[in-house]
Amino acid sequence: MIRKLLLLLEGCVLLAGLLVAFVVWQQHQALEQPLTLSEERMLDVPAGATPGGVLNRLESEGVLDNAFWLRAYWRFNLQGQPLHSGEYRLTPGLTVRDMLGLWQRGEVVQYSLTLVEGWSFRQVRAALAREPRLNLTLTDLTDAQLMERLGQPGVNPEGRFFPDTYRFVRGMSDLDLLKQAYTRLELVLEEEWAQRSEGLPYKTPYDALIMASMIEKETGVPHERGEIAGVFVRRLALGMRLQTDPTVIYGLGERYNGRLTRAHLREATPYNTYVIDGMPPTPIALVGREAINAALHPVDGKSLYFVARGDGSHVFSNSLEAHNRAVREYQLNRRADYRSSPAPVRSDNSTKDSP
Repeated sequence: MIRKLLLLLEGCVLLAGLLVAFVVWQQHQALEQPLTLSEERMLDVPAGATPGGVLNRLESEGVLDNAFWLRAYWRFNLQGQPLHSGEYRLTPGLTVRDMLGLWQRGEVVQYSLTLVEGWSFRQVRAALAREPRLNLTLTDLTDAQLMERLGQPGVNPEGRFFPDTYRFVRGMSDLDLLKQAYTRLELVLEEEWAQRSEGLPYKTPYDALIMASMIEKETGVPHERGEIAGVFVRRLALGMRLQTDPTVIYGLGERYNGRLTRAHLREATPYNTYVIDGMPPTPIALVGREAINAALHPVDGKSLYFVARGDGSHVFSNSLEAHNRAVREYQLNRRADYRSSPAPVRSDNSTKDSP
């Protein structure tokens, strides 16, 4: 009897071993099979998708065989491994094992969206709306409703987002991307504010942000930012109006057609610094770290005026008489290729003329 039991046990062990070997062989065959692809394709894995569901889909599309064994392999060998949502790039020659490796490492395809220095919030929203790979959730909202969704009710959105290149995966929401840009701006502004010079005319970091936005729109020449900040700060200290064209243009909104007239300079808007005292009520554009730094570290000097040369740079003057001479030279007799801002980094058609 004992002998029969031992023989039966040996048979069961042998059968189990054969069964394990068969399973291992089937899984190996399934894993090493090349994907049936004639060209590169993107595999879209939506949020909440399971490995088994995606494998079944690929089998139904004829990309692979034996999804049963592959599901079993994932269940017993990769239990608890998350399947990151997004897009995976599949290319001819990849095996199923290679594809599962992409899933394990979360190597989803990344895209990028660049928010540009000097952009208005309207331009930011337009750029988001043009990106089909984002999940667009904000398109039909007003600016105020958008800021509420962002967790910042009552905050004016202008200038509140940091210009940079942001990476995202398909299906990420426009709100998530804006949250990154908002948080980044807050961090940069806090860092720069902590190292500010003394004696500045700003009560809050937001005041500095407003100043930085005017600097951003006035010039893209790096070494001029601090000089322009110095002019603005000195004018504020003397009670002079800033008289900077970009604020007037911003106040005109969609009415601005690329030409700034004397009537525009006399028109009363909250942003017309030819009419109002001090700075406008909000920023007028996205600002980079360099503009913020310039606003918080204005260059010492005596200049109170500047005028665009026409090549993107400016002439700075200490007196109105010298300024008027520069205006006659560079503004009244403009050359054919006159530019008030450097080419071609900023898509800005403002005149950026002097205060």
